Amino acid sequence: METVRFILELVVVLGCIVMGTRSSGVGLGLWGGSGVAILVFVFQEPVGSPPVDALLIVLSVVLASSMMQSAGGIDWMVSIAAKLISRSPKQITLVAPLVSFLFSAGAGTSNILYPLLPVIQDVAYRNNIRPSRPLSLSVVSTGVALACSPVSAAMAAMVTLTDVAPYNFELIDIIKVTLPAAIVGIVLASFIVSRLGKDIADDPEIQAKIAAGTLQAPKTDGALKAADVTVTTQGRNAALIFFAGVIAIVVLGLFKGLRPLDGDGDPLSMTPIIEIVMFLAGTLILLICRPKVSEIPTMTVFRAGMVSAIALFGLAWLTDTFLSAHQQEIANTVGSWVAALPWIFALGVFLVCVLTTSQSTATRTVVPIGLAAGIPIGLLTGMWAGAFAGIYLLPTNGSQIAAANFDESGSTKLGTKLVDHSFFVPTLVLAVITIIFGAIFGLLWGTA
Repeated sequence: METVRFILELVVVLGCIVMGTRSSGVGLGLWGGSGVAILVFVFQEPVGSPPVDALLIVLSVVLASSMMQSAGGIDWMVSIAAKLISRSPKQITLVAPLVSFLFSAGAGTSNILYPLLPVIQDVAYRNNIRPSRPLSLSVVSTGVALACSPVSAAMAAMVTLTDVAPYNFELIDIIKVTLPAAIVGIVLASFIVSRLGKDIADDPEIQAKIAAGTLQAPKTDGALKAADVTVTTQGRNAALIFFAGVIAIVVLGLFKGLRPLDGDGDPLSMTPIIEIVMFLAGTLILLICRPKVSEIPTMTVFRAGMVSAIALFGLAWLTDTFLSAHQQEIANTVGSWVAALPWIFALGVFLVCVLTTSQSTATRTVVPIGLAAGIPIGLLTGMWAGAFAGIYLLPTNGSQIAAANFDESGSTKLGTKLVDHSFFVPTLVLAVITIIFGAIFGLLWGTA
């Protein structure tokens, strides 16, 4: 009878995830909350705990980053990133993804990529490099970047799960595993992606466009396209203040002795530290850079962050309710599978990322299962990071569509069969390489 009950409740959980995926956006949160209602009122399970700590981190980070964007900070960051990409045009398939990764990790959002896409396309095409190569890997790189960002919603979800007993695996412990794994993954993936597709001279579609006069032949002379942004002193100052906050979070994560003490006389945990620092950064931006507070709700970072928070709220609450009711069964059954085949956990995170296109949702949905199954915390963290590339397996993400539209050569394709698009192979390659090296680094030094 208990087995039947478990299966029925699992069907409810999976069904709500699928229905939420079909609705997307805030629909994920609504279906998650509805699943909680079914488990509590129909199956009489005790209600789980909503992810309050994670939500508060997300809200504080979204507020600070939205203040930065309103002041022009994102535009200033884009201008710097565009200059870095243009300095090494022949190595753009490596440089562009690395720059996109680093700036996305620093800002805690992949939105920074959009204005960079025409720059990447222009630099690549002018240097006779197939634009789909750097464009595709740059897009996918922003996915794993959020597993290395101190201020991303996904990291907020992860920290609140691991920075507790018996794991005591803090923010800096996560980053020292995910950051090198992601960088190694991008570097190695660039060698493979740089060989995907035909060269410009050998591509009949591109050559036909050139012959028809609808596309100019590659030229290395003349001015490169600039990122479509307006750079201001206020924007620069806002970005520097925000980055100062990110650095402060990392430093406080590294040196516990610098933190204030809690009521028990122990160093304050990183959850309130992140929230406090982000509120302080947002306030400094308000005082020094004078952004229009009334514009904050209209910022793309704010809107995306609020949608992520709602999705995280509903689905994480659903997952916690289900896991709390069946923790022993999951530990006994799933634990034996994962102990024999740890990659099942990575596959789970990857597939939820594919279905929900939300790394924070995948984190709160699958990571608790991995923890309950007894996966070593370092190994779990390393595999978690690489699986984030899964959000780009299907050609449905905004940055994928934008990359295809900005590619004037037409080499970046969205495909017609779900698996024939330009991002499919880079997604799989980066995910596999990052998971492998993440697992290695996690086992080597993934201890708190």
